[in-house]
Amino acid sequence: MALVSLCMAFATLLLIANTIAVKLIGVNGWVVPVAVIAYPLTFLVTDTIAELYGRRIATRVVWLGFAVNVLMVALIYVGKIIPPASFWEGQDAYNTMLGSVPRIVLASMLAYLASQHHDVFAFHFWRRLTNGRFLWLRNNASTMVSQGIDTVLFITIAFIGVVPTHVLLDMIVAQYVIKLFIAIADTPLCYALVALIRRRRARIPTGAPEIALVAD
Repeated sequence: MALVSLCMAFATLLLIANTIAVKLIGVNGWVVPVAVIAYPLTFLVTDTIAELYGRRIATRVVWLGFAVNVLMVALIYVGKIIPPASFWEGQDAYNTMLGSVPRIVLASMLAYLASQHHDVFAFHFWRRLTNGRFLWLRNNASTMVSQGIDTVLFITIAFIGVVPTHVLLDMIVAQYVIKLFIAIADTPLCYALVALIRRRRARIPTGAPEIALVAD
């Protein structure tokens, strides 16, 4: 069930990134959302899906990610407005940590839709241009531009008016540099995932039902 596993990994990384993005951390003097450790990996997953299952399936997964995030925001809001038990003292903490999630998710979703759809498009653009060769090129070329789109949109929408302008610009530069490093570093993992799943699919008997070929 390779495709199912990839979809689950994608959704999990996306939800985690949007939840923990409220925390800012310092990295070598730069200030970045802690989500920088999770969100860049979503591009690895969509590139793997695009390589193995094609543009149409990858696009559907992008929209699936959008849907699960809308569901997350709705449930967090419902959890916020339901009156707490009389003895529970964690409501303020809940509001502080998760109350800003809707804005974070709005920023993330706008950036996400623009960058992920660009990533799927660019990945297949480079795939056609190179006649299916050089996976490392289409993996990095599509992701690097998409990460730039995502970073500028997300940081601006999520934190404008919350942090000073110079900090906002530093966050954009810092997060993009870190994302570029992760994009380059995860290239061997992309090759490994593609090779592993292709070996698994090669073991499916000839004439197997189409659903088996897609799921595995």
